[in-house]
Amino acid sequence: MHAPKHTKNGSVSWFKGRRTLILVGVVWTAVAIRWTLHSPLQVALSVTKPSPTASVFLPTISNRNNPPLETPKGMAWIPGGEFSMGAQDPPYMDEVGMQATKDARPIHRVYVDGFFMDKTDVTNEEFAKFVHATGYTTIAERKPQAKDYPGAPPENLVAGSVVFVPPDHPVPLNNHFQWWTYIRGANWRHPFGPNSDIRHKQNYPVVHVAYEDAEAYATWAGKRLPTEAEWEFAARGGLSGKVFPWGDEFRPNSTWMANTHQGPFPINDAGEDGYAGISPVSQYPANGYGLYDIAGNVWQWTSDWYRADYYAQLATIGRVTHNPQGPESPYDPAEPRERKRVLRGGSFLCTDQYCSRYMVGTRGKGEISTGTNHLGFRCVEDRSLAAPTQQLAIPIRTATRNQ
Repeated sequence: MHAPKHTKNGSVSWFKGRRTLILVGVVWTAVAIRWTLHSPLQVALSVTKPSPTASVFLPTISNRNNPPLETPKGMAWIPGGEFSMGAQDPPYMDEVGMQATKDARPIHRVYVDGFFMDKTDVTNEEFAKFVHATGYTTIAERKPQAKDYPGAPPENLVAGSVVFVPPDHPVPLNNHFQWWTYIRGANWRHPFGPNSDIRHKQNYPVVHVAYEDAEAYATWAGKRLPTEAEWEFAARGGLSGKVFPWGDEFRPNSTWMANTHQGPFPINDAGEDGYAGISPVSQYPANGYGLYDIAGNVWQWTSDWYRADYYAQLATIGRVTHNPQGPESPYDPAEPRERKRVLRGGSFLCTDQYCSRYMVGTRGKGEISTGTNHLGFRCVEDRSLAAPTQQLAIPIRTATRNQ
């Protein structure tokens, strides 16, 4: 990993996602996201200060059962087992990296059953088949309802989504609105707005998918979204306590292992890893379980509600937690009223200057009705359901906004 080039006034912000409409005077502004500083108000959380044993990882104990005879197309068998879950200390112990581990401590032991996981993020081609079969309309394509945005004038209630638009000059990293914009007409078919499209990008990850959209696809495909514990077990690829899914070196033997951001953030992605911005799937080496893009490229939804103190709660149990499903309800102390799910993996925007959540144990969080152009998903399938499955033929035409 490169040495950090810039830190943010003793803290670091990172993307959480928020699709809102706000009227500023007579000028319409679509405030599509929020970022959270790890403020002193959060010091009361036990997860904000790494414990003395925060970096203690025990070996992964994989299940020894024979893998299923038949693996669903495009998926990999993940054996499951017992492992140490949480974030390792980042290289050089830099401030940006340490901030990324705050809600991923303390390390705790978890067991998960075996399952299948998509080798790649769901692609535009795959999502298009789902939409064609069901007539599904994503949240970004739906006109926002007045009841969800009280006080917003009718002319401001337009369909759209959140897009990364880099400034053309250096900016302080303390105002995310300098590079994130709510764009009318942006959605999975038009990632940068109505004048863009996904022609010749069938093998790129589908983006601008809210949690509800990802869940609808998974149901149609006869699959489901992974739990956070399943995602991390799979991402580690059988390794224990490594910083990255492939080991402790960001670029082993000078090899680029993931699509991340190079160059000064946010003004320019130099594309030294082969891509400036999002890349097609499977362009970098797979991890030990045959999974691609488990770090970088696009964030991935998991089924767990987000709580900053959830790991601390699990650690108090004092034993191995079996197949955890996440907390019963969400709570983000920075935005207590927002309903958020855990995101994993980081994206093409992750950098040691601002966000280092391509580290395998770190966590993201996303408001459930929000999609962006760096957020996608992949699915899992239980072994018991892995006999040749048929995609559900029930049309999904009238999905409602998640409340």
